Amino acid sequence: MRSTAADRDLTARARIRDAAIDVFVSDGFGAPIRTIAVRAGVSPGLVIHHFTNKAGLRAECDAHVLDSTRNRTGRILGADGSDSSGGAVGDAVNETLQSMAEHGPLLVYVTRLMAEGGDSARTFVDRLVDDVESSMRAAVAAGTVRASVDEAARARYLVTMALGTLTIDMAMNPPPDPSDGAAILRAYSDRTMVPAAEYATHGLLTDNSALDAVLAARAAGSPLDGTGDSRS
Repeated sequence: MRSTAADRDLTARARIRDAAIDVFVSDGFGAPIRTIAVRAGVSPGLVIHHFTNKAGLRAECDAHVLDSTRNRTGRILGADGSDSSGGAVGDAVNETLQSMAEHGPLLVYVTRLMAEGGDSARTFVDRLVDDVESSMRAAVAAGTVRASVDEAARARYLVTMALGTLTIDMAMNPPPDPSDGAAILRAYSDRTMVPAAEYATHGLLTDNSALDAVLAARAAGSPLDGTGDSRS
């Protein structure tokens, strides 16, 4: 009986969390608990019972979105212990494209989180950077990603670039229906997937001169912001 009750409890908690994500996507983070309760088909009191307050609910929603992102990234990079061959990486990308309805609203959630800023956004980004760095290191070991001269810096740059692209794209092309996950991700993928995959696969420059110059300047202790005196 205890096991059954616990299962019901967890199911209700997950249902409230998923409803909250849907409401935050459609109405923003200012949506009241009552609206979330209605969407989940529960009482406001049950929401409070599970999450204490709205901040607790937000934290769990953020964590769930982060977990979804982590799992998808690890699968694509072959860093989750699955097949890491080139064909398997392509299969993982196709799998992501075929699950558009699930992932689309999460993109809107992330853009709302970035636009809001503050501690929640900072915590989300920092955790995402840590996850991406771990996935990249595992992918390097698996042979699907080239090693970096600075794995931590590369992870932060990739996250910043991805979130910046997402935030700007959604601002310039706001989805007419935030709940239509398939349409959101399909439109976003149409605009960004080819250049993103090309950049990730082939890079940009044809030689190492730019990287060599930056590394040499850093090794010499020269500032990289153009404020140093090159004559000294």
